[in-house]
Amino acid sequence: MSTLTLAARDSATMLRRNLLHARRYPSLTLNLLLTPVMLLLLFVYILGDTMSAGIGGGTADRSAYLAYVVPGLLLMTIGSTTIGTAVSVSNDMTEGIIARFRTMAIHRPSVLIGHVAGSVLQCVASVVLIGAVAVAIGFRSTDATVLEWLAAFGLLTLFALALTWIAVGMGLVSPNAEAASNSAMPLILLPLLSSAFTPVHSMPGWFQPIAQYQPFTPAIETLRGLLLGTEIGNNGWLAVTWCLALTALGYLWATAKFNADPK
Repeated sequence: MSTLTLAARDSATMLRRNLLHARRYPSLTLNLLLTPVMLLLLFVYILGDTMSAGIGGGTADRSAYLAYVVPGLLLMTIGSTTIGTAVSVSNDMTEGIIARFRTMAIHRPSVLIGHVAGSVLQCVASVVLIGAVAVAIGFRSTDATVLEWLAAFGLLTLFALALTWIAVGMGLVSPNAEAASNSAMPLILLPLLSSAFTPVHSMPGWFQPIAQYQPFTPAIETLRGLLLGTEIGNNGWLAVTWCLALTALGYLWATAKFNADPK
């Protein structure tokens, strides 16, 4: 059997293992999904009129604010889902299964590939679920073409891949599942400090550069441009650059930690 065939076979096996774990223990994924769902309902039905009036110059329009917050909540959903990945990787490291995998004749990187592929699939499913909830309560895209929809889906998938590799690295360096969950919390908190819920120009001047150039804001503005027809500007290439940089960083960090000799 060739090296490539062996790698593909073992990676598929590890992917199947992680998907089975997610199916058998759905409570973690469901709990993480509750955060963006509750925020969606809270901001639209409780704060929607007030927030839309502030953004729209005094005109209260809940449906307009729904369209505004959905792109940010889709990315927050990805961040919350990858917390489960950090916890899962940490559990594998602390419960001894990784030590057993090290002694087996398997393609070593397939263990991480299985986690990453499984997490990206879960992120995509979570995004579809949150998108369905948004559509059910009134979200509608504005004149988006098929190509723009595909570009939006591609950006979400690339963002999921980037955050997943970062989450895998967090799981590998965490001493237990609780620490992994805590270390991955910025993946949920960063969207709150972006343009997900309010425009950057409405924030204090000293804070605007932080909100503008962190990973989530360019991706959110790019999604808004693709789905709602707003101006994208340089946010598109900034979003892709952030995704590629985080993917490379997470991959190098995770593989270096995984391949290091256990102490």
